[in-house]
Amino acid sequence: MGDLEIRPTTAADIPAVVAMLADDPLGAQRESPDDLAPYLAALERLSSDPNQHVVVAVRDERVVGTLQLTIVPGLSRRGATRSIIEGVRIHAGERGSGLGTQLIEWAVDESRRQGCHLVQLTSDNTRTDAHRFYERLGFSASHTGFKLQL
Repeated sequence: MGDLEIRPTTAADIPAVVAMLADDPLGAQRESPDDLAPYLAALERLSSDPNQHVVVAVRDERVVGTLQLTIVPGLSRRGATRSIIEGVRIHAGERGSGLGTQLIEWAVDESRRQGCHLVQLTSDNTRTDAHRFYERLGFSASHTGFKLQL
């Protein structure tokens, strides 16, 4: 396998990113690869916000992974800044290759570089393989999360 590059997502990457977001049972229900307009608009909003880092992993000129890292300044924990990792996806042909570890390590390193004291993420209750993966990387299931659909 060729060298891996982790770089900011561009509009040209959106079809591949959306395809990865839709390539699992949960994503298949909520993503729309046939209409890229909302994703392109979202990327434009995210790209203009310095606290948002939407990246792709590229190998051999092919998008093979993605994630979003959000930097959140806060008051709690003595004014600590934290980061949130979202939307982690690995191309089906790359799963088990170590790419997911590289992407998460990139996010943790970038969080440190941004002065974060804590990295957090959520994972759907049904993603038990993902839970084991995150625990192997040192994350702990220390909280219960709640969501409200609007």
